[in-house]
Amino acid sequence: MLEEVAVPESVPVLVAGGGPVGLATAVELAHHGVRSLVVEPRETVSWLRPRAKTTSARTMELLRRWGLADTLRERAPLAVSWSDQAVFVTNLLGREITRIGGCFGLDLVGSDLAAEPGQQAPQPLVEEILREAAGDALLTGWQVTGLAEDADGVTVRITSNGGEEREVRAAYVVGCDGPRSVVRSAIGSRYEGRQDARPNFNIVFRAPGLAERIPHGPAVHYWVLNPAQPGMVGRLDLKDTWWCIAQGVRAEDADPVRLVRNLAGDDIEVEILATDPWTARMLLADRYATDRVFLAGDAAHQNPPYGGHGFNTGIGDAVNIGWKLAAVLGGWAPAALLGTYETERRPIAADTIEAAAANMATLAPELADPALMGDESEFEKVRPAVAEAVLRTKDAEFHSLDLVLGYAYTGSPIVADGTGERLPHRWLAPGVSLYDRLGRAFTVLGDAGTPGVAALEAEARELGIPLEIVDLPGEPLTLVRPDQHVAWRGDTPTGALRRALAIT
Repeated sequence: MLEEVAVPESVPVLVAGGGPVGLATAVELAHHGVRSLVVEPRETVSWLRPRAKTTSARTMELLRRWGLADTLRERAPLAVSWSDQAVFVTNLLGREITRIGGCFGLDLVGSDLAAEPGQQAPQPLVEEILREAAGDALLTGWQVTGLAEDADGVTVRITSNGGEEREVRAAYVVGCDGPRSVVRSAIGSRYEGRQDARPNFNIVFRAPGLAERIPHGPAVHYWVLNPAQPGMVGRLDLKDTWWCIAQGVRAEDADPVRLVRNLAGDDIEVEILATDPWTARMLLADRYATDRVFLAGDAAHQNPPYGGHGFNTGIGDAVNIGWKLAAVLGGWAPAALLGTYETERRPIAADTIEAAAANMATLAPELADPALMGDESEFEKVRPAVAEAVLRTKDAEFHSLDLVLGYAYTGSPIVADGTGERLPHRWLAPGVSLYDRLGRAFTVLGDAGTPGVAALEAEARELGIPLEIVDLPGEPLTLVRPDQHVAWRGDTPTGALRRALAIT
């Protein structure tokens, strides 16, 4: 049983749901010195349904900002150097059709494009690291079961797994409680969108000795283009644990051992660890917020997993609402700033859903050709056409840096015209990122001796806004927000900070 002191009576921010997005919200708030309470029913993290496996380059940059990127890399079962390949095959032990390299930003090591490359890591590991970082902000064994908002705050009802009820008073609430979000229902928001008709069946399994038999070398994804059983397979570690997605398979028809053996192409030794039937959803909440309650992650949007954008989009939500709540609670921004959360993040989610749905339009069943399974001459006759179709239809799924790193808050009322993009990255010295020099709040980059810097410093002092100066002699002035996005650039920053914080 939890001790009485485990549930506070009040907290500045209550976060409903302790998955990656809810935990990231708490870590972002703590980054700015704001206390929160994350209410999560799961006592422990289960490794049996890893779901997300791709931590994008952008999410890794944000983890670096919190001092957690190295921790994730050190503990990830698959090193970033292990593979950046997607290999398309007739089956795991069969013929190779083609391959795509440089997947998911895994090839960005040392590149000026990003402070961090992507990282293959199962979602449970990400959650465990974020739980450690959240510390005593995490309350497990409880869930949010209702809330009532008023002009001064939110009264949140939480219920323990044993049925005990409490009330917690919060200034603000962030709903990260997933597809069946209690918070979304409480604010009268609803999903808009559609569900894909095709069923899918995930399997986590152990297959001793399988890796040593695969002739195609390391890969982050093996796509099996066998018409009799198309799907995807990958490794969870460098021991014997694997995952697969059998596409077009209903749970009631599934024989997990047979599915794995069909994808492998032989009657291999298999131990089934977990199964998870699912269908892809393209859903977007019609509203993200009230005055004091906000939705993030799957509570706000759902997209197909193809391209690896799911929880990564939610981490972007967490950082955006986190720094804005910190600014308001810290007294250096008005409540009006919070209204820009939906304005900025909802279009990003809509673009991500569209991109992931486009990736889903062509999967292994569409690429499979019966001739691939014929004799060598039949295979070689059809292979070039299938390989061309793979490269034409799947390249965007594996090379999506325009979406991952290139999204911008264009048109947001708190960024100057022509800005809103993520600050272009570069290395200042070996291992020293430009991002490492940024302050936790606002930062101005450029020649510190110019009148514009003095004007920004004066405005910051007048308004009580934390501002760091990074002297880059000879470079134009750039005002960077806490989330590493550009708020303004130019020579004369009249009112730039006021605009960036919605101060009228």
